[in-house]
Amino acid sequence: MSFTAIQPRICSSARSLLGGLVIGAFLAGCASSPSGSVQVVDRNNRGAAMQQRQPVTSGQYVVRRGDTLYSIAFRFGWDWKALAARNGIAPPYLIRVGQVIRFDGRQPARGSVVASAPTVTRPAAVARPIAPIHAPAARPQAQTSVPIKPTPATTPVQSVQRSASGWAWPAGGVVIGRFSSNGSLNKGIDIAGDLGQPVLAASDGSVVYAGSGLRGYGELVIIKHSDTYVSAYGHNRRLLVQEGQQVKAGQTIAEMGSTGADRVKLHFEIRRQGKPVDPLQYLPRR
Repeated sequence: MSFTAIQPRICSSARSLLGGLVIGAFLAGCASSPSGSVQVVDRNNRGAAMQQRQPVTSGQYVVRRGDTLYSIAFRFGWDWKALAARNGIAPPYLIRVGQVIRFDGRQPARGSVVASAPTVTRPAAVARPIAPIHAPAARPQAQTSVPIKPTPATTPVQSVQRSASGWAWPAGGVVIGRFSSNGSLNKGIDIAGDLGQPVLAASDGSVVYAGSGLRGYGELVIIKHSDTYVSAYGHNRRLLVQEGQQVKAGQTIAEMGSTGADRVKLHFEIRRQGKPVDPLQYLPRR
C-alpha cells in the first residue's frame, strides 16, 4: 500500500486557513500506495467534530487566502477529487480567492467568485516561502498563474523501516493518543516527543499544504501520496518544506512543537478518500 505524489492546490497568497475550519486537505502514504484525501474537523470543538464525521453536503464555502483544494477538502471531510468534480474544477485544479465552492448538488457557475473578493489565482501546487511561526510570509499576487513543476525537498532523509503497505513512523516517541472512529475528536494518533525533534514524512508524496490555517492543528503539513491517501502532521514548531515539494519516506518535513496544543507532540493522521483511518493499522509494529 504505497502512495504516489500528486498535488491539487488552491489559490491564495497568505496563510490564514488555520483560524477557521480544519483542512486539512489533508494523509500520508508510501511508494507502493493507496490514495485519497482527508476529512478535517475543528479539534477544539467537540460539537463540530461530531457534525463533520460525514462530508458536509449542504451550503458553500468562499475561498480565502491560504486555502488550497486539499485544505478545503480536508476541512469539510471530502475527497479532493470528488470536490473538484462537484464544482467543475479541472486539472491543474486552480482556484481563486473569492471563488465559491459548493457542497450540495448544485454546481456553481464555472469560475464564479464573490464580487467583492480579489481575483488572485494560484496553481494547484506551488512552492512558497516557509512562513515563520506567528508571522506568515506574504505570497506574491498575480492575475493568472501557471502550474509550477514540483521540486524535491532538500531536507535530510533518514533510513526508516516501512510496513508491508509502505508506511513509516513519522516520529519516535510514545503514542499518547489513539485513533477513535466513534465521533470523538481524535482522528489520528498523538506521539509525544521533544521540542524541535524531527518530524518525518511517513511515505513518499507531495506537499499540498504547509501552514497554520486549520484551527486545532497548529503549524500543519499535509502530504498527498496518491489519489487515495493523504497524511497530516500537526502542532509543529517549524515547517521545513514548502507546498509543491516532493518528499521521500523518512525525509524531515518539520520540527515537533506545541502550536495549537497543550504540550509538545505530533498529531498524525492518515485519510483514505477523505475519511480518517487508524494510522496504527498502516504503520510498522514497534
